[in-house]
Amino acid sequence: MIEVEHLSVGYDADGREQSALHDVSLTVPQGTVCAVIGPSGCGKSTLMKVVAGLIRKFQGTVRIDGCPVNPQEMKIGFMPQNYGLLPWKTVGENIYLGCRIKGEESADLEARGQALCQRLGIAGLEKRFPHELSGGQQQRVGLARAFLLRPDILLMDEPFSALDAITREEMQEVFLDLWQENHITTMLVTHYVEEALYLGQQIALMSAHPGSVQEVMDNPLAGSAEERHKPEFFAMGQRLREKIREMGAEA
Repeated sequence: MIEVEHLSVGYDADGREQSALHDVSLTVPQGTVCAVIGPSGCGKSTLMKVVAGLIRKFQGTVRIDGCPVNPQEMKIGFMPQNYGLLPWKTVGENIYLGCRIKGEESADLEARGQALCQRLGIAGLEKRFPHELSGGQQQRVGLARAFLLRPDILLMDEPFSALDAITREEMQEVFLDLWQENHITTMLVTHYVEEALYLGQQIALMSAHPGSVQEVMDNPLAGSAEERHKPEFFAMGQRLREKIREMGAEA
């Protein structure tokens, strides 16, 4: 479970204190995907970095399974927009990086890594470097690294935004397939309404200036490819777009 209570984050801009997040409260139940969406500049990425333990200067409380965030002791999977692959390491080295950092040397680690590569369609690419891969292949490497770690939580900051529409939908399917087996508590930042509806059982809607969570919606349409083509999915997407527009106008 991820619990954020009365979170506020400020930053210095030309000698003046500016607010990036103000009084944000959000609870992501264990085993849930929460899609975070809102207007540009509403602090979605800042919220993600606080939960990841990358931003430590804040007011309020952030807990994972009831404990303060501690990246040294917790296994936090974090996928930034650029996939977070180290360009000087091979695909194989990148995939095992998180586990190596955490000192994971289980007997089945190699077998699990190979099975993930086979499943994700990147078997045989282990000795290549990230720049030798397509965007979709790099994304698969990032997913392999995240799920091989078996993290306590998974944080994804617009992970599919750099992909073309066809590859993006394909990677959404790949993610869902892996998630449905592991049910890792996940926060997913996105600016695509359809992506939020398809992947998030819970949708946190943020407003900007300063960023705050205005509404948390339960989403019964998540996870089903069939639902994407139904009128209900389209109608809920329109409602979500309207809410985002209203919040952008109010900002």
